[in-house]
Amino acid sequence: MLPDAVPEHIRTRLTDYAQLLRINRPIGTLLLLWPTYWALWLAGDGSPGIGNIIVFTLGVFFMRAAGCAINDFADREWDRHVKRTKDRPLTTGRVQAWEAVALFVGLCVISFLMVVLFTNTLTLYLSFGGALLAFIYPFSKRFTHLPQLFLGAAFSWAIPMAWAAEAGELSQITWLLFTANVLWTIAYDTLYAMVDRDDDLKIGIKSTAILFGDADRAIIGILQAMVVLILFIVGLRSELGAFYYLGLVIMAGLFVYHQYLARERDRDGCFKAFLNNNWAGFVVFAGLVIDLIIL
Repeated sequence: MLPDAVPEHIRTRLTDYAQLLRINRPIGTLLLLWPTYWALWLAGDGSPGIGNIIVFTLGVFFMRAAGCAINDFADREWDRHVKRTKDRPLTTGRVQAWEAVALFVGLCVISFLMVVLFTNTLTLYLSFGGALLAFIYPFSKRFTHLPQLFLGAAFSWAIPMAWAAEAGELSQITWLLFTANVLWTIAYDTLYAMVDRDDDLKIGIKSTAILFGDADRAIIGILQAMVVLILFIVGLRSELGAFYYLGLVIMAGLFVYHQYLARERDRDGCFKAFLNNNWAGFVVFAGLVIDLIIL
């Protein structure tokens, strides 16, 4: 809530910007944050540098907000035909297209400066890939039924960046985490896309929810199983213990719960399943941290 002393027109403008950047909807930030923390804590053997924690926590927040701005810019003409998005600030004209682009560029610049000032050369090089993926994803849904794959790559790119910042190099475990997170993102964003599937079919937006059709839940289940398997391999190679594996068991249980929520493929059930993925990421992080502390 903004103080009452702030003029009404400024309050309204800031509220519109907050909605554009999804500051009022932190789920995307959390889904991006947990895997980034997986990488930081593993690369740092349970004690990552406080500087890297701050840089990547802020970076996740800024880049997720930047991604929302460029996503709404790309979808501004299409969102008005989708029930869930028809009242977004850019679609209704409360925010102009150039403002969304300016916010995207500004947030990317801030994130880039943090990388330049507080991390190393390898992380700096990797940051260019992250910015490119953040820009490409919103436009991919016009050309391919696999925009969730591009989102997965964009959401997962913080993993090699965080690992490089903490360890100064990349490893096989880095790319195992990256692969697991790409598959996880495809799974939960397919659930998200199932919410809009009817509208997307009408206006021609492509998604894995449309591509998978009646096999959607089965394919999501396969992807979820692969995520747990790859994270299990990460545990073996990192010589992690019982608390980490307990986190994986809980994650697997939550994935079963997601299948239950989405059993009728209705909007509310699919959206609840999508939102619940936050806890799947958290329990893995919690198990990892407890395990590393005990070790």
